[in-house]
Amino acid sequence: MTRVARADGVEYCGDMLFGSISFVFVFLPLMLAGYHWCRVNGWQMCAKGLLIAGSLVFYGWWNVEYVPLVLLSVLGNYAVGRAMVRYRTAAWWIFLLGISLNLGLLIYFKYANFLLGNIAFAFHHDFAFARIAIPLAISFFTFQQIAYLTEIHRGQPAAASLTDYALFVLFFPHLIAGPITLHTEMLPQFARSGRGPLDSRWVMMGFAIFVLGLAKKVLFADTLGDVADPVFTAAAAGATPSLPEAWLGALGYTFQLYFDFSGYSDMAIGIGLLFGIRFPVNFTSPYKSTSIIEFWRRWHMTLSRFLRNYVYVPLGGNRRGRTRRYGNLLATMLLGGLWHGAGWTFVIWGTLHGVYLCLNHLAGALGLGAARLGGRTGVLFGWALTFVAVVVGWVFFRAPSVAAALQILGGMVPGVGGGGAPDLGMQAFGWLTVAVAASVALLMPSILEITGYHALLETGQIRAARWEAVWTRPVFAAASLGVVAALCATRLPDPGLFLYFTF
Repeated sequence: MTRVARADGVEYCGDMLFGSISFVFVFLPLMLAGYHWCRVNGWQMCAKGLLIAGSLVFYGWWNVEYVPLVLLSVLGNYAVGRAMVRYRTAAWWIFLLGISLNLGLLIYFKYANFLLGNIAFAFHHDFAFARIAIPLAISFFTFQQIAYLTEIHRGQPAAASLTDYALFVLFFPHLIAGPITLHTEMLPQFARSGRGPLDSRWVMMGFAIFVLGLAKKVLFADTLGDVADPVFTAAAAGATPSLPEAWLGALGYTFQLYFDFSGYSDMAIGIGLLFGIRFPVNFTSPYKSTSIIEFWRRWHMTLSRFLRNYVYVPLGGNRRGRTRRYGNLLATMLLGGLWHGAGWTFVIWGTLHGVYLCLNHLAGALGLGAARLGGRTGVLFGWALTFVAVVVGWVFFRAPSVAAALQILGGMVPGVGGGGAPDLGMQAFGWLTVAVAASVALLMPSILEITGYHALLETGQIRAARWEAVWTRPVFAAASLGVVAALCATRLPDPGLFLYFTF
């Protein structure tokens, strides 16, 4: 079995990546065959049971030791939700208990090492402590269940079926890296799942989205990683890159992260469709944004929704004056940074975006936004300012330390960058790769726009006119998809780890 190391130093089996041969040619076909056999024969509970069992196998393939933990989390939160409905007079205290247990679990596994390390540093005491391994996907399935309990507290009905609730949390396409879904949008779908034959057009769309998402990952993201990684590695060793190297590394990672995570999200949506499930959209061409506010409406949209609904709004949102609003924005984005990882680089990244949002809102309130310039000039200025701000933030997000991030940012400033003999051949390849990636991300419609997924998400039906407009030449479309799939297959023996698996 292939072993892959995460950022926390823990090794996991990497044979069950979405882009691995084991997943594409063994696990997924077996799951699809078994599930649709059950559907066709009217065995709905069998189909659901197969999905739960397969999802646990998928999760346990990484590290079987944490399967009991995720099962305990699912059973515990389901029980808390049912208790909140049954014991109305004590619902508030049951809710607090459930939230505390979820946060306690997250803090212990994800942040204990960070907290103990900083305590040791603050008191200049080098005490030894056993490092705690971070269970895979703990941020995603914990946040999802915190949202579930909060919605019940706000009056939404609790899950009536443990089977459907288990699918809501464990369904393998979104278990590891999202999207973060709400039970109100997913439980009705899982209640109907496994019932009767699935419309073949859902399967066709799902396959197309999966293959194109896979191409984002293995053809773009992994190649861009080869461009960005050497720059960040050199900075971690104390070298200040030259101006071209620093910008190449920063831009390489900017597009690597986009194609990696949006590719994963597209693949999750595609796999969901193969089983008749619609996931919410997580990306809408975020690098086309002309403001930071717009960027966060387009980037990791389900996390943005979670932070808005369950952190920003409960803190008071924008209802208590401008100063309080900016404080709430800073606190929300700081927590968003910490959600991504227990490290000062993530704290800085989150705080930086909080400052960006405050400045964006302040500029709008004072009438100083890019729109004041008017026309294309204003749009271009807003886009350039937003994009550079995002790139600067990604340097902290990617760098292994604050010092390494400052080395790269220093190199991005004219006259500050280091010297040395550049590898002109590698730089030429890197800039060409970045240029192609930028053209796709900035100029082309998204995969979900091309395939018409938004219409399916809104109505539950594939609109024939939209589908026919996209696939006016079915043979050409199928051949093109086949070529993309073949190109992806050449990279499958050695799939790179999805970046968001480390969070």
